[in-house]
Amino acid sequence: MHFAIVGSGAVGGYFGARLARSGQQVTFIARGAHLAAIRERGLEVRSPALGDFVVKAAAEEDTARVGPVDVVLFTVKAYDNASALPLVAPLLGPDTVVLTLQNGVGSADEVAAAVGEARVLGGTTYVATALEAPGLIVQTGVHRSIIFGEVFGDRGRITPRVQAIADVMAPADIQVTAVADGRVPIWDKFVYLAPFAGFTGAARLPIGQIWKYPHVQEMFYAASREIAAIAAAEGITISPNRFDTLKEYMDNVPATTRSSLLIDLEFGKRIEVEALHGVAVRRAARLGVPVPITATLYALLKAWEHGDPRRI
Repeated sequence: MHFAIVGSGAVGGYFGARLARSGQQVTFIARGAHLAAIRERGLEVRSPALGDFVVKAAAEEDTARVGPVDVVLFTVKAYDNASALPLVAPLLGPDTVVLTLQNGVGSADEVAAAVGEARVLGGTTYVATALEAPGLIVQTGVHRSIIFGEVFGDRGRITPRVQAIADVMAPADIQVTAVADGRVPIWDKFVYLAPFAGFTGAARLPIGQIWKYPHVQEMFYAASREIAAIAAAEGITISPNRFDTLKEYMDNVPATTRSSLLIDLEFGKRIEVEALHGVAVRRAARLGVPVPITATLYALLKAWEHGDPRRI
């Protein structure tokens, strides 16, 4: 398969590199110093647990120079959608699909508005990577999972196109799971991610510095239940054991763990507060679901949406 990686940073670049290493045709969509580094030296992945490697693959800034591909892997930060979605059109052929792995629960709808529902697959990923320098992705830990499926008309079964992509990802040493309804893993993650990003971001602290307080744990799980209530109001049933697995994870997560939102805050970068908390608050209001904790986190973080307000 020919994959175009729109968003060739920490997440898209990592999975694109694994696909390229396994022999798939991959074109990285990048720009600036990152584009130059990929072209000159290749894309390097450093992973203390899984091994380091470098891949040589095509890299372009102008998607018109790429032409139609089989799969567009869409992994840009949600706040870049306005500029990134127009890049997808030149990559589309008659059977091209767009697999979005963005954070939050609104991505599939945004991508579908640009390319049509019939092309869109949705899912989520669990991986700890960082773009530490142009052309260099560093992985911590061993998680490298993608869970995805249909999110629109063909929900309820693992379609041939979903299975075909999964069959290509598995030999690339990606922990891939094809599911019948791609909305479920998206909401399963959102139940965790919105509170985790919100609490660590609002506190400006890694999780261990706040998780030691029982009241924080109580409020965190209450926020998670708020997100689950939004999913239920939308007719989406999260995994029945989701709160058991969430508790197991939170009880064992390394104390130094920071959300990507907190990392961006610390560097004065833009944050995905709208894709996480803003979307949740608006959907809850539309559905009549009370979300006081999530709404408070949104209010606290909104001023930082475009970076450190003291520098703007």
